[in-house]
Amino acid sequence: MSRFDSASGAVMLVVCMWKVANCMRFDIESGHSKCITEDIKISAITVGKYSLVNPNEGYPMPDDYKLTVKVNSPQGHNYHHSDHVDSGNFAFTAGEGGDFSACFYMPELRPPRTMVIDFDWRIGVAAKDWSSVAKKGTIEAMEVELKKLLDKVASIHDEMFYLREREEEMQKLNRSTNSKMGTFSFLSLLICLSVAGLQFWHLKSFFERKKLL
Repeated sequence: MSRFDSASGAVMLVVCMWKVANCMRFDIESGHSKCITEDIKISAITVGKYSLVNPNEGYPMPDDYKLTVKVNSPQGHNYHHSDHVDSGNFAFTAGEGGDFSACFYMPELRPPRTMVIDFDWRIGVAAKDWSSVAKKGTIEAMEVELKKLLDKVASIHDEMFYLREREEEMQKLNRSTNSKMGTFSFLSLLICLSVAGLQFWHLKSFFERKKLL
């Protein structure tokens, strides 16, 4: 394999891993909310972990540092809901495809404060616990890496078929739209010709009554 091919393959794997693993830290002011969305395929495994960052490291978390977390599907189905917590996690297999949203809600505080949240959202291959796989199977590190690569290849293969299905749906939509526009244009032309014919007949009848023709 050439150096260029190796680099391209590495870039593709990095991109795919970035798409299925989303680790972040963000701020939310008290009394406000923030939503994170991810495009998840149907039947994809999803795990997430979130926690408030303690503003006073080395001391207990303040009692009023709490949040509400909801994870909803594109159709509005609730996959996770936690109230008045400072940390938590969720795991599910997507029953539908599309943009899933994880929303974080902060209560009103006086005086207002800004809270920091750590959020780790993993999908598909990245959602698997490979350390536990290695422990359960008592297999070598190389075998674990091979299993990871196989799962990544399978994920890329599934992603390609998913994109192909989306492309076919868009093509069907385009063909349907073009067909409807063609029918509409034909009907518009027919109506215009009919109106012109009626106008011509009306003018002819008028001139005949006035004996101008």
